Parts: sequence; structure tokens; C-alpha cells
Amino acid sequence: MKADLKGTCMSIFQAGLNAVDPREAVKRFLHLEGDELRVGERIYHLSYFRRIWVIGAGKAGAPMAQAIEEVMGEKVDRGLVIVKYGYTAALEKINIVEAGHPIPDEAGQKGARALMEMVTELRGEDLVFCLLSGGGSALLPYPVEGVSLSEKQLTTKLLLECGADIHEINAIRKHLSRIKGGGLTRTAYPATIISLILSDVIGDDLDVIASGPTVGDKSTFDDCMKVIEKYHLNAQIPPTVLRHLRKGVAGKVEETPKPDAPVFRNTLNMIVGSNIQCLEAAAQKAEELGFRTLILSSFIQGETREVARVHGALLKEVLRSGRPLSPPACIISGGETTVTIRGKGKGGRNQEFVLACAMEVAGWEGAVVFSAGTDGTDGPTDAAGAFADWKMVSKAHEMGLDPAIYLKENNSYQFFERLNDLIITGPTNTNVMDTRILIAI
Repeated sequence: MKADLKGTCMSIFQAGLNAVDPREAVKRFLHLEGDELRVGERIYHLSYFRRIWVIGAGKAGAPMAQAIEEVMGEKVDRGLVIVKYGYTAALEKINIVEAGHPIPDEAGQKGARALMEMVTELRGEDLVFCLLSGGGSALLPYPVEGVSLSEKQLTTKLLLECGADIHEINAIRKHLSRIKGGGLTRTAYPATIISLILSDVIGDDLDVIASGPTVGDKSTFDDCMKVIEKYHLNAQIPPTVLRHLRKGVAGKVEETPKPDAPVFRNTLNMIVGSNIQCLEAAAQKAEELGFRTLILSSFIQGETREVARVHGALLKEVLRSGRPLSPPACIISGGETTVTIRGKGKGGRNQEFVLACAMEVAGWEGAVVFSAGTDGTDGPTDAAGAFADWKMVSKAHEMGLDPAIYLKENNSYQFFERLNDLIITGPTNTNVMDTRILIAI
């Protein structure tokens, strides 16, 4: 097993990715026979509908759209799906718009405006497939009146850097958007919407994935202001954003539609792929490779370095006492951590996790750490994550590198680049958060 531990981790990771392939995930939930379309347990008679459109946003949007075209064929009239740059695919009737992620850009705003202009044309006899996946929030930037894209960009950047979690970030995104937080469904009503969702959030909360364009919003303007105050952002957030949020708190701006609002009567929201499905497939592969395997949790969140410290302690316990598994063991976890930016380096939460965790298990022979984003990107880098083993720290010192300094500067990318241990997959066209793999041999 020691021969190619990085390759072993990659094969386990790839098995997880294969299980959440967006194209196949969508097709598993759609069955068309003549006039009858079955979506999960619900049946739609297509003769009732005048037009069938496809809209959506997210890193997995292109393969999800391919699946719709394969299942529905000529029944699709038109469509528009917004994806991250490079995350494209060949489509017949559905247009693809490429835009910026994680920071929204002008291309995304133009695409979001075009999408909403389409939606305003919908009537009660129309059927819409809405395809949502990770990245949808950033790819649908259509700010409320009085807030510019650059001001929303700055707000998003501040929230990402301060360590706010995805729920906190999306609460504010929804209240600064005409689309998110149920805004899309409110505009499309009374059209019928089938929203197919690839989950990239902990717990698969429908109102958080892509900031819930087709889901009632449980968060409020009050919640948004609490986030601003929690992270002491009052002096940094653009004045127009603060003004809008405070107006909302005062009842001078309409709240986002809540879950019991009538506009959601004709909307079906269905999760077609999630992090736990990915972890289960990865665990099955690990077992096939001869490891005793445990899925720790798909709900892992919190500060990356703290999460890394706990994972390192768990790996040392396996090596020392054989608990909760005896070697050869593979422990897998999912979810999504956050990084509070302290330095001026380059990296992402997965690379930083591996660096911090590998420092915890330095010298513990047989300890291996791997972490990667299922979307193929980790922070503002071209890497999905990184790999390390118990020899990493000593190897770095021999090269004149101090891991502690790189960690302090949030410079994990350049560290693993020097060691040739970055994990670079390119765009995977899926996104169900992260996969962490701990191996003890």
C-alpha cells in the first residue's frame, strides 16, 4: 500500500466524483414515457404545457443541461444556464453563459439579467426546469436597486475573507438580490418549476444552495445585520448595502418570500446529488482497496486549522491504539470549512487543511492526508487540493521550507507547488463540497 499513496487517494476521490456526476444524477430522477414525465414520485402531463424552458446557474450547470436535452429532446424550446468560466459543454437548444466565481462579474450580471427577462415572460401554461448547483450564488448577480455590482462584489469578498460560513454569506446575498431567496419563483409564478439541485451545502438546506432562487427564504434582514455586526464589518461594508439592509429591518423594503408563500405552490425542489453520496462511493472504493473504512461525517464545518487539528488527532489515535479503526484504515469526511485570511499568500481551504493536518501528524509513520474540492478548484487557485504524508515536514525542511511560515501566511498553494503535491484535476463539472481522506497504514 505504500507504493503510491497519492494515487490511492486519487482513486478513492475519483470514485466519489463518479457517483455525483451531474449528468447521470439528473437522468436518474427523470423518466419520460410519451406524454408522461415522472420526476421522482411526481408525474407531469406534458400536453398541459405550452412551452418547456430550461434555466439555471452553477458549476454543474452544463452537464445537467445536457441531461435535460437527452431526456426531453425536441420538447425543449429554449434555455439559458450560467456557469463558471471553463465549465462548458456542447448543447443544442440551451445557451451557456460563462461568468465569474467566487467573485461575481459583469458577465454574470448580464447573464442573470437575461435569465430574469426570460422568466418575466412565463405564464401558467409554461414548464421550467431550473438547474442549480454550487457556485449559483456568485453566478446570478442581479443586485437590488441602489446597490451596484462592484458594491456587491466587495461585500462578498469581505464575507469570504472574514470567515463567515455559507449560511451567513447567502443570507446577505439573498437580501441584496432580485433572484435569490425565492425571487426567481416569485417572478415566474404561476408557471410550473421543476428545480433539480446538486447540493454543495452542509445539511442540503434547499434555501441555501445557490442562495435558494426557487425556495422560500427563512433568513431575514435582521439576520443579515447580525452577521455584519458579528464580524465587525459595519465600517467596511459599502454604505449603500448597509442602507438597504437597515431599510429592510425597518420594514421599508419588502422581505424575501417565505416558505409558506403562495408563489411556491407550483414549484418542486429536488436534490439529485449530495456530499454524502460522494463520501459513500469513496468509502466503497477504499474498502475495495483493502482499507477498514469509516465515514466520519458530511457535516464538517468550522475554521480549517481547527478542523485539521481534530482530524490529525484522530489519525494519530488510529496509529497509536487502533481506535476507532485499526490500520490499514481510511477515514473519510466531507462538508466545507472556512479560512480566516491572516496572511498575504495564495491557497484554499483544502490545501490549508492538508498543510495544517500534516504538521499535526509529522513523524507519525503511516499517516497520510488528502483533501480536495469536488468542483476541481480550491480558493483562487487552479488546484483542487493537496496531498501529504508523515514525511512532509522533514522533506520541506530539507528543501529549506518552513511549513509554519507558509501556514501563517495562508500560502499553502506555493508550499505544495514546491513539493509537487498539489492535486490538479481541472474542472470536474460537479460540486458537492469537499472530500477529506485520512489513511493510516
